[in-house]
Formats: sequence, C-alpha cells, structure tokens
Amino acid sequence: MMEDDKNEKAAGGTGQVEVEEKATTGPDGEIDKLKKELALKEAEAKENHERFLRSCADLENFKKRAAREKEEFVRFAKEGLIRDLLPTLDNLERAVEHSKATLDFSGLVDGVDMTVKQFLQCLDNFGVKPVKATGERFDPNIHEAIMQVDEGDYDADTVVCEHQKGYLLNDRLLRPCLVTVAKGRKKLEE
Repeated sequence: MMEDDKNEKAAGGTGQVEVEEKATTGPDGEIDKLKKELALKEAEAKENHERFLRSCADLENFKKRAAREKEEFVRFAKEGLIRDLLPTLDNLERAVEHSKATLDFSGLVDGVDMTVKQFLQCLDNFGVKPVKATGERFDPNIHEAIMQVDEGDYDADTVVCEHQKGYLLNDRLLRPCLVTVAKGRKKLEE
C-alpha cells in the first residue's frame, strides 16, 4: 500500500483522477460515448433528410410553376402581334365599305395598297422581312423552284418570276419563295 501512495505522490497526486478517467473510458463509458455520438449523427441525418425532402418539394413546385408560366406565355405571346394587326384589318374593312357605298374601285385599290404597306410595316416591326427573289441567283435555301424556263436574257439559275413571296423571321426562313428559274445562257469560260 505504501508503494501505491508513493506512486501517487510521484505522479503528482493525480492517481485518483487517472482512475476516474479509466472508469469513464472503460467499456461502459466508451459505449455511452458512442451512443451519444450515434444519437447526434442520427439527428443530423434526420435533419439532412428532411432538408433534402423540402428541397425536392421546392424543385417540384418550381417545375410546375415554370411550366404554368411557359404555357401562359405561349398562350399570350401572340397578343402584341394581333393588337398591331387589328388596325390593318380595320382599314381593310373600311376600304371594302367605302367601295361598296361609292362604287369607286380606284379608291378601293388605293386603300388596299395603303393597307398592304401598313401590314408589311407591322410584320417588319416583329422581325418578318420579305425575301428578294426576282433577278437574284437561285438559292435552294430560300427559294423553291416550281418551273424552269428558257429565258435568253437571263443567266442560268437566275430567278425570273416570283409566284409567291417568301419571308424570313429574324433571319430564319419562315416560308420559301415559289419561283420560276431561267435555264438561260451558260457563260462559256475559255
């Protein structure tokens, strides 16, 4: 027993503390510590899982809201164009009414001509531009040949006549021109 007292004093009187530490770090103490750590990790995992579920629900709600907004945008995207076209329709109706009342067909022609210009201006405001065709070299990307004729005044593959106008929408082909193309004279290179 004296040896124990001497060891305690030699160790600086900390023998009691060492014994208590050994007791808490023993098999039972270690298990309690691990149980506490496990409980903390389970709580953290549960919180992370709940956060994950909320994020999934938020994402699903965002997808639904974005789909609704897109559908509504598509439904009403034409509104501006239609609003700008209505005055053109009004002018056409006025021209027809005026020509019926006065039987003045030259006035009708003038009215329709002005309305066509107004209509083309409206289309231009929305990025729609007519494609040049007559006199231009045939381009299969923007022209659709429906006939080919022998035309001595034109070089080969030149558009001679435009049957239906073609249009570009913001530099993308909306409708090709229906054209007649000249077989024409071939330029001989010597």
